[in-house]
Amino acid sequence: MTILAVMVLVSILNLHNVIHHGEVRYVFSGWAVPLGIEWVADGLASVILVLLSALGLLGVVFTGPTSPKALGGRIVHFYTLILLLVSALTGIVFAGDLFNLFVFLEVGALSSYALVGVAGGRALFAAFRYLILGTLGASLYLLGVSYLYALTGTLNMADLADRLPLLLHSKAVVGGLLFMFIGLGIKMALVPFHAWMPEAYTYAPESTAPILASLITKVVLLAWVRIIYWVFNASTIIFDIPILLLVAVLGVLAAVIGASLALAQRDIKMMFAYGGISHIGIILIGIGQGNQTGFVGGIFYLMNDAVMQAGLFFIAGVAICQYGVRTIDDLGRVGRQAPWLTGSLVVVSLGMIGLPPTGGFFGKWYIILGALEAGNYVSVAAVVLSTLLTLAYFVKLFEGIFRQSSTQSDFQFGEIPLSFKLTLGVTTAAVLILGIFSAPIVQLLLNQALPPGL
Repeated sequence: MTILAVMVLVSILNLHNVIHHGEVRYVFSGWAVPLGIEWVADGLASVILVLLSALGLLGVVFTGPTSPKALGGRIVHFYTLILLLVSALTGIVFAGDLFNLFVFLEVGALSSYALVGVAGGRALFAAFRYLILGTLGASLYLLGVSYLYALTGTLNMADLADRLPLLLHSKAVVGGLLFMFIGLGIKMALVPFHAWMPEAYTYAPESTAPILASLITKVVLLAWVRIIYWVFNASTIIFDIPILLLVAVLGVLAAVIGASLALAQRDIKMMFAYGGISHIGIILIGIGQGNQTGFVGGIFYLMNDAVMQAGLFFIAGVAICQYGVRTIDDLGRVGRQAPWLTGSLVVVSLGMIGLPPTGGFFGKWYIILGALEAGNYVSVAAVVLSTLLTLAYFVKLFEGIFRQSSTQSDFQFGEIPLSFKLTLGVTTAAVLILGIFSAPIVQLLLNQALPPGL
């Protein structure tokens, strides 16, 4: 916990430095690029690092009351894996070359497999399925990288960005890009490559699910954004290689299909997992518009969704550990005896649905504006339809919470632990703060996080 608290402070100082002095490039072991390994702390990476470190810290704070039961006493192993996962995600955010991005992806993936399966039982099968599909995704990504390396002779992202415009006629460029897209699509649980995610997050221990749900897919998605916009350049993917059309189409499918599947669920964690799939699609809709408004809207919504997914799985963890509730049918016995649970769920659900004054509203607003600017009315319809479906499954959830049960008085629940209150309170407040201060945050993204040429 101390290490992650220090990381939050350092990440804030790093963001302050980048805002005032520009991006920082660090070359390991004195080897100059493109031969050396380079980390790049630009505006986008620095903003995401603050989010990553803060959510990692909250996840560890939440672990306290859940760990003895969920982890079977393997506390040291758990904290080691959490630190390894956060380190790997940090490496993904900062990586300046495609191969080391692959290395950090796999370190993070191995940590994730273990964190899912540590509870045993059905979690082991979910972790094994996650491992198989994750390995397939990694293999496809590495195959795509090998295509680009064979063609250009370099792996450094900045060096690739200089060389690729002269090689766009080669089918190896398109093939490499598609292999990387499919590989990372599997890892970010993009429809139709999402099969591993619902069960992995549902059966993962309550202590690990919030960290996994809020960070893994978001950071992988960020890596994909970095590749298409920073390596291939905005003008290339808009005019020469229409990959953004594919991104937007898959985003539309994910947004609608994910929300529809969430509506069909009775298990709370399964519902939230499918909701996360839907919101990955919404982020991609923004990213795929090919303009500043949609891009910034997508990144801002990514930040909001990371917070909201953490909040939802904190809520699910409290419901399971404190009240023994796993399904919507069980929520009636909790009723109004869980003010922290219901209060947090109200605010987070407003953000997921996209109602003011939450950050979710403003993220969807900018995404819709970006789609209108691009003349993409199908994307607008998909955001609206997924929003209505999200409203429907949260209405079903609240119906279960406030349903009066004749046996409700037979259940008496004690006070929830301080760590539960703290994590629920912070994520709830963050959903509102991101909305209230959306204008300066979006302006910061416009000033610091836009890709070249957009």
